[in-house]
Amino acid sequence: MKKLGLIPRLLIAIVLGIVIGLFLPQWVGNLLYTVSEIFGQLLMYIVPLIILAFIIPGLAELAQSPGKLLGATAGLAYVVTVAMGIVAFLVGMAIIPGIAPELVEVAEEAGLSTYIDIEIPAMMGVMTALVTAFIFGLGANALRRRSGGPSVLFDFMHEVREVVRMVITKLIIPFLPVYIAGIFANMAAEGQVFEAMALFGPLFGLVIGLQILFLIVFYLIANRISPENKPFASLRKMIPAYTTALGTVSSAATMPVTLRSAKTLNVSEEIPDFVIPLCATIHLTGSTIALTISAVTVYILQVGTPTIGVFLPFILLLAVVMIGAPGVPGGAVMAALGIMTVTLGFGDAQLALMIALYMGQDPFGTACNVTGDGGITIIINKLSERLKAKEAAAA
Repeated sequence: MKKLGLIPRLLIAIVLGIVIGLFLPQWVGNLLYTVSEIFGQLLMYIVPLIILAFIIPGLAELAQSPGKLLGATAGLAYVVTVAMGIVAFLVGMAIIPGIAPELVEVAEEAGLSTYIDIEIPAMMGVMTALVTAFIFGLGANALRRRSGGPSVLFDFMHEVREVVRMVITKLIIPFLPVYIAGIFANMAAEGQVFEAMALFGPLFGLVIGLQILFLIVFYLIANRISPENKPFASLRKMIPAYTTALGTVSSAATMPVTLRSAKTLNVSEEIPDFVIPLCATIHLTGSTIALTISAVTVYILQVGTPTIGVFLPFILLLAVVMIGAPGVPGGAVMAALGIMTVTLGFGDAQLALMIALYMGQDPFGTACNVTGDGGITIIINKLSERLKAKEAAAA
């Protein structure tokens, strides 16, 4: 018998949570909410570790890549991601307030309560973890360049990354449905749940539509830079990567197909070998679109009307944190939880709603990520040709 995937289990958890919050005795809801709150404490404890464990090795591994092309690829991926994050915010602000219900005021006595309160403080704050990750990541990078091989720090952080990856895949991801069920049970008890559920369908359509529009515009831009790569012909060549990502929900797992598809573009043989593995780690534009629009929706539903001043720091940090996003289903939203807390002031209920909103769109975000890697490959290939021509002329 085939095991249910994460998304079907999350959908079942949402339905069960609503049923428990609306129809079952309150003690049942309180019990579920207690377990959910304890898990939420564990989740927030692991967030700084995710940042350290994935960003440090990610930055250290960049030491293997040629300097100019590395800087150009990383810079292009970051600029594209930030630009589409801002576009996603503007599109969200133009559409979501018109379809979102008014903010519901919740009475203090409404909702569920926990039987016990357990606090699991994180070892460090999110911003501290981010700064620490950059210091040690760049340090490990420099040590690799100096010694010409792995350092003790590099090897240690790879071991830490594997431990954190196991915690995510063996503990966090399997228990997410319980966490989501508890939060939705509380939202049902507070009378907020139907307002949130009514936005799921329109939100998904908005996110997927914007991702597809991004791919078309991005390949049109790539065509302007590299006319031999026709935009729609190039997109057709990347379809195998797009459809594979819908099933794997992982840029890393899709990499062999992405690499094969990128090599059918009009580019040099060696460029995809460099760009695709790098972009599988640092380029998550599709995920950023989904996270930004989902965050705008949650903010409008439960906080108020957001401003670009509130969301710009979130988008700028999000593009950085995506470097450390674990290559597992839901990895992007897991890596982003900390900066949502710091920059947007999201609490447990908002974070749980973000997870539920994002996970339903995760396959399409991943598919957008890997397909966009083909556009980056085209642009970097043209840059490489120009650099070679310049070097030849100088010689």
